[in-house]
Amino acid sequence: MNESILEVSHLGKTFGENVVLRDIDFSVRTGDVTSIIGASGSGKSTLLRCTNLLEIPTSGQILYHGTDISSKGFSIPAYRAKVGMVFQSFNLFANLTVLENCMIGQRKVLHRDRITAEKTAKEYLDKVGMAPYINAKPRQISGGQKQRVAIARALSMEPEALLFDEPTSALDPQMVGEVLDVIKTLVRDGLTMIVVTHEMAFARDVSNRVVFMKDGVICEEGPPGQIFGNPEKQETQEFLSRFFDR
Repeated sequence: MNESILEVSHLGKTFGENVVLRDIDFSVRTGDVTSIIGASGSGKSTLLRCTNLLEIPTSGQILYHGTDISSKGFSIPAYRAKVGMVFQSFNLFANLTVLENCMIGQRKVLHRDRITAEKTAKEYLDKVGMAPYINAKPRQISGGQKQRVAIARALSMEPEALLFDEPTSALDPQMVGEVLDVIKTLVRDGLTMIVVTHEMAFARDVSNRVVFMKDGVICEEGPPGQIFGNPEKQETQEFLSRFFDR
């Protein structure tokens, strides 16, 4: 069995009186492609942000290769380099070029020399089809191109796993396909990833595991053939009926 990278146990998250996540148990193994689906407000993005410690869990535990990521002396920047994140709003540095955006994390977090960082950045920009734009600023490229740069930036850190938080939700419909094609390439390369998405056909076709969330809990999970073909829970059936004729 593949090695477990992440183990989430009894995870909870509240914002004041608002309970967003309840008793989440979740694991990620090497090579997994997990899609998290559910209605807006179901806790999908909060789960992802807790996994990357962009939100601090209220309760529970997250283990990275068996080590509690909240333990004293644990390096959160080093962890985020290994468990990278791609945001729906790109989060590129507006004052840096495409190439510089893909180098800065390598230089500051991984302490790579400039030549190595540039070589690595160019390799991954080429992989996502953005090599011709290395000297452009973010304002000079389209939304789909920005997201491809954001993916190349995350890949330049050479992570063990990537977390995608609705990577196509901020894009015009014609740009969605180009970003999904890049992610499909990463799936074929064997990259471990968790994808919060509302693209149901994508989740069905590329995942080896699908998690359906509702009201802050994992309502149902399993292989895509089960979740999309024969879901057990009434809530899952009702959610998916909006996307597929059943």
